[in-house]
Order: sequence, then C-alpha cells, then structure tokens
Amino acid sequence: MNELALFNDLFDGFGDDGYIMPSFNLKKAFVAPKVDVKEDKDAYTLEMDLPGKTEKDIKIELNRNVLTISSEEKSEKEEKKEEKAEAKEAGKYLIKERTYSKFSRSFTLPEDVDSEKLTAKVTNGVLSVTMPRRALAAPKHIAITAA
Repeated sequence: MNELALFNDLFDGFGDDGYIMPSFNLKKAFVAPKVDVKEDKDAYTLEMDLPGKTEKDIKIELNRNVLTISSEEKSEKEEKKEEKAEAKEAGKYLIKERTYSKFSRSFTLPEDVDSEKLTAKVTNGVLSVTMPRRALAAPKHIAITAA
C-alpha cells in the first residue's frame, strides 16, 4: 500500500459510465470537510477544517489501519410553554434548515504509520491528526539449499 491511499476517495467515480471526468457527488462536496495531508520524514499530518466544532463534537477511530473521522450534531428543538399572546409576538420558523449535520471520512493509512502513537488536537476549528512514521523492516533474503 502506498501513501496515496490516504486520498482513497479523491477520484471516486472516475471513469464510471465511460466519462473522462470524475463524477461530482453534490452531497459529498457540501457535507464532508476537505483535508490537507502533509508528509515529512518523521510523520504524516492530516488537517481538516471543522469550524464551530470542539473536541467533544468529533469522533476519531482507528480500525485495522483505517482512520475514520466523524461528527454528528443535532440541534434540539427547544419548546417553551407560553401564553398564546406571547407566542404570536415571539414568531415561529417558516424554514429551519440548520438542525442536523453529520459527516464521516475514512482514510487507509500507509504501512509505515505507527498506529500506537497517533495524536489529534483541535485549534480554532482545525483538526490536526499527527501520524508518526516508523521504520519498515528491510527485505529479508532467504537462502536456498540444495536437496
């Protein structure tokens, strides 16, 4: 597996139905936050913009070398018992579109990520996941004996 597996959903639908351009998933484009992934000699760093989110709003899981970042937010409707006259003055929603948001992004990590040392932090609405690298075992030569 190579480092490009981090971008496993970049070209979803590329070439489907004979089209040359990747398909455009409108739901995914507006719901799933975009990420930047940086590589250096010691670690990979994934950064994701999550404005308005705190560490309590974000869930990060690692399962069999697949990192999943997700969030779900529900705005509970607050209803107060008011007198009829007060209710007319307070008004009511005609359209309420900002009540629920949910996303989940999964990334297959490169083989050289040390999964025991992953760290994550949220600063000013930006999630940063640091994935330290470990040295991979060198190829081993096996001697062949004649029978």
